[in-house]
Amino acid sequence: MAHPSQLGFQDAASPVMEELLHFHDHALMIVFLISTLVLYIIVAMVSTKLTNKYILDSQEIEIVWTVLPAVILVLIALPSLRILYLMDEINDPHLTIKAMGHQWYWSYEYTDYEDLGFDSYMIPTKDLTPGQFRLLEADFRMVVPMESPIRVLVSAEDVLHSWAVPSLGVKMDGVPGRLNQTAFIASRPGVFYGQCSEICGANHSFMPIVVEAVPLEHFEFWSSVLLDMATMEEVTLMMDEDMC
Repeated sequence: MAHPSQLGFQDAASPVMEELLHFHDHALMIVFLISTLVLYIIVAMVSTKLTNKYILDSQEIEIVWTVLPAVILVLIALPSLRILYLMDEINDPHLTIKAMGHQWYWSYEYTDYEDLGFDSYMIPTKDLTPGQFRLLEADFRMVVPMESPIRVLVSAEDVLHSWAVPSLGVKMDGVPGRLNQTAFIASRPGVFYGQCSEICGANHSFMPIVVEAVPLEHFEFWSSVLLDMATMEEVTLMMDEDMC
């Protein structure tokens, strides 16, 4: 998560986010060089004799300021297109999770498992325990295995939502009646926080996203426990119906 007075991005937790950080530094350096060159030319024109008619009408200068921006655009476009293709490429995901946005909470469904799904609500401030973060903690986290390709299907039930986790380099809009997909690989274990990034109503700020990346064996244990709990609830409901 972000830290107080932080100026840069959050620490990358996925290969795509690492590429995005490199591209940001690459583009920022180009912008810095352009700004320095323009500032130097302005200062030179004010303080020297560069403002004579031969410089203002120079064919060579016109060629330079036409070709140079084109070269700069190519230097920015090539790595940008590469990252776009990497973000859209989903090859053989190990796990598929459907994230459904509601006003104002998220529900998750693990489509590779039967009856494995839950709603994720924000923990109220008065119920937080020491060490938990206000407006970011959820009662049920989306647990995923680390170092595994995860596909997330994002949609919404009522209005536009946006499922975004900055550390993982993921941001996908949830549109009612439409199923969008994105993918990520958690390169290290940890808990990664996000929030709905679409203004979806009065409680827009109160539907956090919490993704917990764990080793595969821990994920299998977590999923088996959750499935056992769901089975016990079904048996209890059936017994209650029979008694009625």
